[in-house]
Amino acid sequence: MSGPDPETGTPPATGATEAGLAGASGRGVAGGGGSDVPQLVGRAGAQIFFPSRERYHDLLAELQVEGFEMLADLCGVDYLTHPGRTLPAGVEPERFEVAVVLRRLDPPGMVRIRVQVPESDPVLASAWDLYPGAEAMERECFDMFGIRFVGHPDLTRILMPEDWEGHPLRKDYGVGRVPVQFKEAPGPR
Repeated sequence: MSGPDPETGTPPATGATEAGLAGASGRGVAGGGGSDVPQLVGRAGAQIFFPSRERYHDLLAELQVEGFEMLADLCGVDYLTHPGRTLPAGVEPERFEVAVVLRRLDPPGMVRIRVQVPESDPVLASAWDLYPGAEAMERECFDMFGIRFVGHPDLTRILMPEDWEGHPLRKDYGVGRVPVQFKEAPGPR
């Protein structure tokens, strides 16, 4: 593996071959997975894919064939109060984003996937059929942000009670108040 790309100064992606890494706005990992998906290269050299919602599940399947056998993380992000962020050309920012980290163990490698999810239709295909470990992470994302995962086997709340209203990690969720009882306060004994 060689040093940074001479044209862009970008370090090679972890575990990617020189042929698979095409620079900061390149396409594809070694073998061609995700070659039609907009990309950036992250700080640690990991490739970041920005698929459309429609392309997301197919990209996961392609990367799994490429050897990315572990879904290490899946979480939601609400950009309501922070609309400006780095996105490649052609990717329109939405209020919500689902961020996924996939890892390859041999040879070691990592890719990130960031999918834009609109507030008006917060729905994304489930990764559960490809990565069964995503089950709890998708439930947490649904519970905290209200993003629904189509094809999930049990999309129910995981942290909040079933009758809870709203999604607590949304930036516009009301903080609310819980009355505090002090020791000196009269009350039932």
